[in-house]
Amino acid sequence: MDSKKKRKYRLFRTLCRFNEWRIQHISTSQYMIILSILAGLIASVVAWVLRTLTHSISDALKDLNDFAQLDGLSFVYPIVGILLTMVFVNYILRHNVSGGIPRVLYSISKEGAVIKSHNMYSSVISSALTVGFGGSAGLEGPTVVTGAAIGSNIGRLLHLNYKQKLLILGCATAAALSAMFKAPITGIVFVLEVFMLDLTMASLAPLLVSSVTGVLVSYLLMGSNPLFFFRASNTLEAGDVPVYLMLGVVCAVSSIYFTKSYIWASNKFKKIKGIWGRFAIGCVCLAVLIYIFPSLYGEGVGTIKNCINSEGDFLFTNGLFVGARGNDLLSALLICVVLLVKPIATALTFAAGGVGGIFMPSLFVGACTGLMTALVLAQCGVQDIDAANMALVGMAGTIGGVLHAPLTAVFLIAEITGGYKLFVPLLLVSVVSYVVTRRFINNSIYTYQLAQRNELMTHHVDKKVINFMKLDNLIERNFAIVYPGDSLRVLVKAVEGTSRNIFAVVDRDDNTFLGIIKLDNIRSIMFKPEYYDKVFVRDLVFRPDYTVRIDESMESVVTKFSHSDKYNIAVLDQNNKYLGFVSRAKIFSIYRRMSRQLSEE
Repeated sequence: MDSKKKRKYRLFRTLCRFNEWRIQHISTSQYMIILSILAGLIASVVAWVLRTLTHSISDALKDLNDFAQLDGLSFVYPIVGILLTMVFVNYILRHNVSGGIPRVLYSISKEGAVIKSHNMYSSVISSALTVGFGGSAGLEGPTVVTGAAIGSNIGRLLHLNYKQKLLILGCATAAALSAMFKAPITGIVFVLEVFMLDLTMASLAPLLVSSVTGVLVSYLLMGSNPLFFFRASNTLEAGDVPVYLMLGVVCAVSSIYFTKSYIWASNKFKKIKGIWGRFAIGCVCLAVLIYIFPSLYGEGVGTIKNCINSEGDFLFTNGLFVGARGNDLLSALLICVVLLVKPIATALTFAAGGVGGIFMPSLFVGACTGLMTALVLAQCGVQDIDAANMALVGMAGTIGGVLHAPLTAVFLIAEITGGYKLFVPLLLVSVVSYVVTRRFINNSIYTYQLAQRNELMTHHVDKKVINFMKLDNLIERNFAIVYPGDSLRVLVKAVEGTSRNIFAVVDRDDNTFLGIIKLDNIRSIMFKPEYYDKVFVRDLVFRPDYTVRIDESMESVVTKFSHSDKYNIAVLDQNNKYLGFVSRAKIFSIYRRMSRQLSEE
């Protein structure tokens, strides 16, 4: 045994002894509280490292601009950042870092909440390079991935069961978001609403502890001031309700456009062959957009602050429209254009090879939507429209629509701005935006592609269990195979050598599946020797109504069994080659075993 294996074995034995001691001295509930604090501490420190590293890069570039008077060339920086990200990901790390929150959702849905260990640091480095150099993305997606990876690997290291591992994953994620936004309630609500975890009341205590741990660490390292300072000038009045209802609908339109345009642009770039081809085209397009609209540079925190302070000057800073300052109508038009191109710029950042999140771009679009709506209403003669309130509430509207998470939207905006006086407008706009958006888009921007592949985790217990099943593990390969040219004599010998009552008929040359023969269909002639050399398999074979492809989802397989009276269905590969059979009995047996495992506390 080499030294590496010896170290792993010693670690394993140490953990086994620790688990034996823990079971005797610490209850499971106390143990999960302790682990939630540990996960919260690690995740929140990593979130602080990510934000600090990103801001350090950004500040260094600003100092360089001031020193060398290169401010007009800042649109070039994102290209450098994405290039460095690609070098790190493809030549140093050599692992896929793309995917963000959808990758976490996939691991929860299909991989038993197992996330590769490199995600505990790879997203931190790659997103800091991308966003720090001005890529049009946010840090929240990488924060969530990093937190989830920390929780997952703690669970794997300590050999927790699936339910416990999922809980610690959620705890670390909640802590990371709480630290990033200084928003403890948002972290908890996000985990419950976006990750769709089916947790019991007993599981909420570790989540609460972990989230509080995260925000306390954030206060210690970054201070207790909210991310965006805001003071509401007034609260909701009866006459304001129609305005906020309208804003909710406008935010829904923005959310639908954001989702569809982002997915469209991403799919277009997937068709470009080669990572360097996508890099070249994506970076050139991104640089052009940032040159025309400098507000697209980076996270967009400055733009959001301008919007909630009712300032449209960000449109006329170092751009092509400096001379149009002071025109409210033109400002509204330019804001509309900016919010239209923002999701494209974000998609270009990722398509070119950058790493980041869409949380902050959604806030960016929401703030612009609210300010634009306020400016248009003011031009139409509507009085007493508070543009700052509209921008703030618009942020909740787009988060509710884009992420399909209205509660996360409400608590996020209230916590990061201190805008609790606008709690009712936040609820109203986010719910309206969510409801209208769901009418046109069933899935959020995170879950769209997973839902297309039937890989999305849900609260539906049956679907959850079925999603964890792997068709590869269910294939039974001990069925006898016969060929079209075989005689009845050969078939009878095959019957004698198996306990199965179904026989697969395949092409002798390339194993192409041709059909099946059932024992019941040959009973009348199998005991008549006079037919042994006169009847052939090709005379008896028939094509079954149902077959299963190896790449089909388990939900589709179960549906085929439920729609038929079959007990066994043939499994084929993508080229119609025979692989084996999947049986109703085995699926039910595995289903019962996995149901018990997933229900463990």
